[in-house]
Amino acid sequence: MPPRTCALCSDARAILKRPKTGQQICKECFFYVFETEVHNTITEAQLFKRGDRVAIGASGGKDSTVLAHVMKTLNDRYDYGLELFLLSIDEGITGYRDDSLETVKRNQQQYAMPLKILSYDELYGWTMDAIVSQVGKKNNCTFCGVFRRQALDRGAAILNVDHIVTGHNADDIAETVLMNIMRGDIARLGRCTSICTQGEDTIKRSKPFKYAYEKEIVMYAYFKKLDYFSTECIYSPDAYRGHARVFLKDLEAARPSAIIDIIHSGEAFEVKEDVKATQKIQQTCKRCGYMSSNELCKACTLLEGLERGLPNAVVTDRSRKRLDAQGPAPENLRQIPLFKLPVKLQPKMASAKTTS
Repeated sequence: MPPRTCALCSDARAILKRPKTGQQICKECFFYVFETEVHNTITEAQLFKRGDRVAIGASGGKDSTVLAHVMKTLNDRYDYGLELFLLSIDEGITGYRDDSLETVKRNQQQYAMPLKILSYDELYGWTMDAIVSQVGKKNNCTFCGVFRRQALDRGAAILNVDHIVTGHNADDIAETVLMNIMRGDIARLGRCTSICTQGEDTIKRSKPFKYAYEKEIVMYAYFKKLDYFSTECIYSPDAYRGHARVFLKDLEAARPSAIIDIIHSGEAFEVKEDVKATQKIQQTCKRCGYMSSNELCKACTLLEGLERGLPNAVVTDRSRKRLDAQGPAPENLRQIPLFKLPVKLQPKMASAKTTS
């Protein structure tokens, strides 16, 4: 049987089958359609404006490495007029993050982008190695997720950027929809499929890979011969997300469109007004100034539990009440530095609050 020709150009030999569409295409056409689909996602959602300073959340893994490469490619090809930076968070995981950061440093040279690395130890006085030694591997992802989100905003504020982009792909978003359904988390279910999020006291954050399949990101990195770190986090095998991932992979095997179908289903969900009325109003943390739905943000609450030797007592609201029953926090408790938005965003946020 003669080799198939590319379904798009009808000239070159087809060397891959797109997981997303099933088309058999050549390498160059795959690069073009992948990049064009991301470009269309960016332009249709109007994610950027000329002159924006954009921080790319860089871990050294396949998603963030491909994101950095594609953002640079599209910025040059379509003249977005963006100023691009790499922003990495060092969680303090020996044998994992220290190695992946070496990849990020090489990416800095390869893509000629400024790099900022901010560590948990610097911000919180704790590394993930130290946290896991206290809490074990059952709830460690709760600590890491909360600390990482705030660290990204703080790193972006240091860089004085307008926007953070992350490598979350279609698989990640579909998994999140499934997780929020299984947990009955109405508040997160209503916003987890948003391509762009921004609160009054946070920096704009978006996901250009919202509709990009994980398998295609891997293929892009492989055929482009990109330099990325492929080892999974040593503390993630027991994460709750893993169960949603296994379920999603089974669905994808039976029906490849399941990933996009789940995202579209999530986009169609509407939270009833009476349910919205019961949700907590966003405010700022009284200790660190970061956004929060309570007097203390989740990061300050988790840090207090660690500092008081009761880390597992602050993972849920119910267990938090048991910690509060033991009395107020000591005055010399380690605290997270006060959060300040980039100077250029402060007037916008202040006027938004005044008009509201």
